[in-house]
Amino acid sequence: MVQTDISQLSAECTEWRQILRNYRDELQESKKSLESICRKDLERKNLQDVEHFDNQFHIQLINIHDLKQFIKAHQRKIGIESSSGETIGEETYTEHEALLDQFISLVSTLQELRNEFKNFISAVSC
Repeated sequence: MVQTDISQLSAECTEWRQILRNYRDELQESKKSLESICRKDLERKNLQDVEHFDNQFHIQLINIHDLKQFIKAHQRKIGIESSSGETIGEETYTEHEALLDQFISLVSTLQELRNEFKNFISAVSC
């Protein structure tokens, strides 16, 4: 029973990190798209949007990196607890739930940013 819990927690961590890697790659592609948009003649309002998106991409890339590191450390902790024969402590489960909350919140923010940027791209392309 405990082994199943350990493998499930570890699998969730691996999945979260992969999803965050995918978002990181997407943001890096969005930064490239933003750079190509900057080569066009843009209105003043669009320049403010460009600055907004550039800042947001930078901030969210940092957030992704930080959360991935927290998840990685948590996953190592799970591995250490399981290899030492200890049962996973309540503190570890609590930490896992907190990381899940952070992950869900960040993914929501990233999806909002994605939608905002798609709308901006559509508006500028017209």
